[in-house]
Amino acid sequence: MSPDSKQAPPPGSVDVRGPRFAAWITSAVLALVLVLSAFAPAAAAVLVGLQAVVFALGAALGPRRSPYGRIYAAVLAPRNGPVIETEPVAPLRFAQLLGLVFSAVSLLGFLAGATVVGGVFAGFALFAAFLNAAFGICLGCQIYPLVARLRRPAGSTHPGGSATDHPQVSPAPN
Repeated sequence: MSPDSKQAPPPGSVDVRGPRFAAWITSAVLALVLVLSAFAPAAAAVLVGLQAVVFALGAALGPRRSPYGRIYAAVLAPRNGPVIETEPVAPLRFAQLLGLVFSAVSLLGFLAGATVVGGVFAGFALFAAFLNAAFGICLGCQIYPLVARLRRPAGSTHPGGSATDHPQVSPAPN
């Protein structure tokens, strides 16, 4: 394979294989958190805390510069074929933010001695990570358009819409 046959994803997107690789690692880490929570809650707290840091870096820096993204880029990407399918970065960063929220609540549960709360929220994060890893279903990415719609600046549209929302429709004459 010539070096020209590998192409980088367009700006603002990533090769889907990177986030799925990260989801496999995340799934393994969170499964270990659940196992540890049964007999070593302190170790589970440390591990879920480390995963929370990974989620925070992924949300802040994006999937390419997150710890698991860097591992993918250094180890697996050079061995993969050309990029065939991409996905946008913004929904992935939002998904990492959701993972951070779930892992932070899990960590707080473990630290407060509420191991059931810690385990349940680690389980929620594990469910989402495994869906992405095994089936390519990113729950955070599915929720992202709804949240993005809510984040529109105030005044950009009003409840009934505006003429700029539908330029082909002109207002009725008075």
